[in-house]
Amino acid sequence: MAKSKTKFVCSECGYEAAKWMGKCPECGCWNSMEEQMAEESAPEKKLKREAGGKAAPLLLRDIPEEGQERFSTGIGELDRVLGGGVVEGSVTLAGGEPGVGKSTLLTQAAANMARAGKRTLYVSGEESVRQIKMRASRLGADADGLYLLSENDVTAVESALNKLQPDFAVIDSIQTMYRPDMSSAPGSVSQVRESASLISRYVKSSGCAAFLVGHVTKEGSIAGPRVLEHMVDAVLYFEGDRARQYRLLRAVKNRYGSVNELGMFEMTVHGMREVVNASEVLLSERSEAHSGSVVFPAIEGARPLLVDVQALVATSPLGNPRRMTSGVDQNRLALLLAVMEKRGGFPLYTQDVYVNVAGGLSLDEPAADLAVCAAIASSARNRALGRWAVMGEVGLAGELRPVPQAERRVAECVNLGYREILLPRGNKRGLTLPEGCEVSFADSLPEAMRMLKLYPSQQEA
Repeated sequence: MAKSKTKFVCSECGYEAAKWMGKCPECGCWNSMEEQMAEESAPEKKLKREAGGKAAPLLLRDIPEEGQERFSTGIGELDRVLGGGVVEGSVTLAGGEPGVGKSTLLTQAAANMARAGKRTLYVSGEESVRQIKMRASRLGADADGLYLLSENDVTAVESALNKLQPDFAVIDSIQTMYRPDMSSAPGSVSQVRESASLISRYVKSSGCAAFLVGHVTKEGSIAGPRVLEHMVDAVLYFEGDRARQYRLLRAVKNRYGSVNELGMFEMTVHGMREVVNASEVLLSERSEAHSGSVVFPAIEGARPLLVDVQALVATSPLGNPRRMTSGVDQNRLALLLAVMEKRGGFPLYTQDVYVNVAGGLSLDEPAADLAVCAAIASSARNRALGRWAVMGEVGLAGELRPVPQAERRVAECVNLGYREILLPRGNKRGLTLPEGCEVSFADSLPEAMRMLKLYPSQQEA
């Protein structure tokens, strides 16, 4: 009998080594190397030999062109994030914190597709079929053609898939699946990778579309090896605090559509409800009479979205003033504060500065720079900006650089009644403006502050 070999695998990134190391050389994590058996099962060897014998290179011109057939989930916001619907033969990984609503949304999507005539299978490794039925009844997701299975053995799941031949399948969750011919425990790197690989091979050969639910770590990334994200066609992340009613669904990878698309949902007693006009919801609690608040038209994928950028400036009792952010990069805030002091004449070195993006959104585009500066100046001067919408990138010399997709941003502002808009002068050329809006253009940060009547009084002469 051949002696079985062991290997050490990083539980964070999947890096493999022949001996134990205290620090993973791939991801830098400490004490993450776990010992596992390196033996390969006979079925896997046979499968690799067969796949290697049948593979052959093809000329690009000889490959037939086939359109990607999509079908709707019955949830418009989910279809938007996926790029127009679910693609046949695709594997999608959905991650999020416990209780954020992953199972709820996918149960509703499975029921909608079953009502549309699609044969659907919902597999749960964490709940019994009675528990799933209770949730489906509460959500009003009872539908003919929806099959339930409670199973952890991924080979049994594969047998059920082959027998049922569903059009759509949900695996909740991939971390609970295991292969009995492997010695490692469920949830380990090798089990997650092999279970996902087995399901992915079935999906690609049968044309069934599948959703894999993934747990997340305390850092917010999907638990298990990062290779899991490379094996699937799309990766979706649920964002939002369980204490809040709104949830954000974001695509960070999509082979069949654009990335960084955003869908917004409201968690209710009857399940996830789509939020069609997200801009109106995000600005519903904004007070135009208070200082430190400005509207910024962000672009999330192909969708313009108006958000409320808030700032609070207060005299600091400490030697080192606080700089705290939520939804804005803290290093970017430090850069903008330095530009405001050096180029704009705002004495902020003795002030605590707090910046927040209302609604739990995160802004990572440079076009939000001018909105952040305007909110800080508004709070420092204690002067409200009313219904101004502001956008622009701020350079280290205090210059304003143009923003992409300015026309779509302006149109979204006008649709919601924000007709006073400030843009960099570089966006003026070729810009088509809707009727009824008053657009101002500025070359620099000081000029923009003067237009907003926020320039420091000692510099206004």
